[in-house]
Amino acid sequence: MTDQNIVEIRNIHKRFGDLEVLKGVDFDVRQQEVICLIGKSGSGKSTLLRCINLLEKPDDGEIRVFGEDILHIRNVDAYRAKVGMCFQQFNLFNNMNVLKNCMISQERVLKRSASEAREKALYYLNKVGMSEFIHADSRNLSGGQKQRVAIARALCMDPKLMLFDEPTSALDPEMVGEVLNVMKQLAEEGLTMIIVTHEMNFAREVADRVVFMDQGVIEEQGSPEQIFLNPLSPRTAEFLARSIH
Repeated sequence: MTDQNIVEIRNIHKRFGDLEVLKGVDFDVRQQEVICLIGKSGSGKSTLLRCINLLEKPDDGEIRVFGEDILHIRNVDAYRAKVGMCFQQFNLFNNMNVLKNCMISQERVLKRSASEAREKALYYLNKVGMSEFIHADSRNLSGGQKQRVAIARALCMDPKLMLFDEPTSALDPEMVGEVLNVMKQLAEEGLTMIIVTHEMNFAREVADRVVFMDQGVIEEQGSPEQIFLNPLSPRTAEFLARSIH
């Protein structure tokens, strides 16, 4: 892990009507760091992630990614090509097979040739254990298989930063492990990741830093050991007591 920040967020506010979801968040991410965002539903975790990917635009504040002020960026597609995102609901193209799902954005956004895109897709589908399903109809896959294809599709774009929004929340318990194993491997390989998760054991095992959000602010952050074994905030301790037991 290096000391270089690739994400710098200053005083971000985000409102939806009268509801203020982010209330002045400051947040940095270093290169090769794995951060797990934890907290109750509605605490602002997913909104923070969506602001980083420009799916939401903050009302106030500043976000710099790779040194660039992204809130005034002109080419959003080029920016998003560097920032991969996996959602709860997979968002695969149902009218395409697995291989084509992993090729299409490479061809359209990165302007790769079909042979280049195919080679890259096969590499990452093999990496996530889905190479035998390349011709499968996406609609016929299990949830865990769909999420692994979604991860492979994002990795095909060679992102410098990966965002995961509760990637296991829509999965049956027996499928959670296969997705988390892929993410552990990515962490070991040094990919910078921000992960919204309710899997506390995973956060404890994989994160370099755990960030607890509550009511639109970062209540506490620290190493997994500090957060899980010796939380400083009573709100963190209360959340963990409910989540782990």
